[in-house]
Amino acid sequence: MTIKGKILCSLAVSLIMLAGLRITVAQPVFALTFTTIDVPGSLSTEASAINNRGQIIGVYTDAAGGFHGFLLDNGEFTTIDVPGATQTSPSGINDRGQIVGFDYVGGFHGFLFYNDAFTTIDVPGATHTLAIGINHRGQIVGYHTDAGGMLHGFLLDDGAFTTIDPPGATGTQAAGINDRGQIVGTYAGAGGMGGGFLLDNGTFTTINVPGATDSRADAINNRGQIAGGYTDAVGFHGYRLTNGDFITIDVPGAATFTFPLGINNRGQIVGEYDDAGGALHGFVAR
Repeated sequence: MTIKGKILCSLAVSLIMLAGLRITVAQPVFALTFTTIDVPGSLSTEASAINNRGQIIGVYTDAAGGFHGFLLDNGEFTTIDVPGATQTSPSGINDRGQIVGFDYVGGFHGFLFYNDAFTTIDVPGATHTLAIGINHRGQIVGYHTDAGGMLHGFLLDDGAFTTIDPPGATGTQAAGINDRGQIVGTYAGAGGMGGGFLLDNGTFTTINVPGATDSRADAINNRGQIAGGYTDAVGFHGYRLTNGDFITIDVPGAATFTFPLGINNRGQIVGEYDDAGGALHGFVAR
């Protein structure tokens, strides 16, 4: 189970997706270089996002099992903890260094971290709010739980919240937004329908990796490249989607999964993978 999976176990929903649709699978025509990211002294590390300056944010667990955020900048780690929170999970960063994420203080709350100050983000009426992605314009996406326990995506723009739900969705997680306002995420629908999605100028497009049993979309850059993951008979793999073509991403030596979570305009991808001993590590693929 990933770090976010452990953090969000109380919010678990069944996001069962079908394979198919119109997008083709391409084999890699380039060689990726993978670098492992481990916070010194941590039990596990997850890299959640990377901006165009190469700054990386994520989550790590300490020796006592506590969850903390981190910023990796020019080889130096800085811990990020929301005051009073038992868990802190940064999930998105833009080129201005604005960081969004979520923390746990009697429930999940979103936050914006900028200039050493935290601002709480809560969707009105929600029981939980999680901020996941932010673009250079300061637009924030994420998801929240309503009073009935259903997940809905949201866009926060200039102080106003807009709900994001693909037609027929029974659960939605908005995860990434680029400077063009294109939004990606994952949804579940009636009868098991669903998958990743792209919301572009009010139009939803489903993203499903052909042959996969489920698919998700987690990040999008200004070039329209999308990073996410899918499950097949072998395990959980990452992908990069460019102009309709999927390229599979597997960290060499990963035991059961490679989980991409962020992509910048240079096509650099960050995420998480597990090793043969079950330890979780962050990675950056260049």
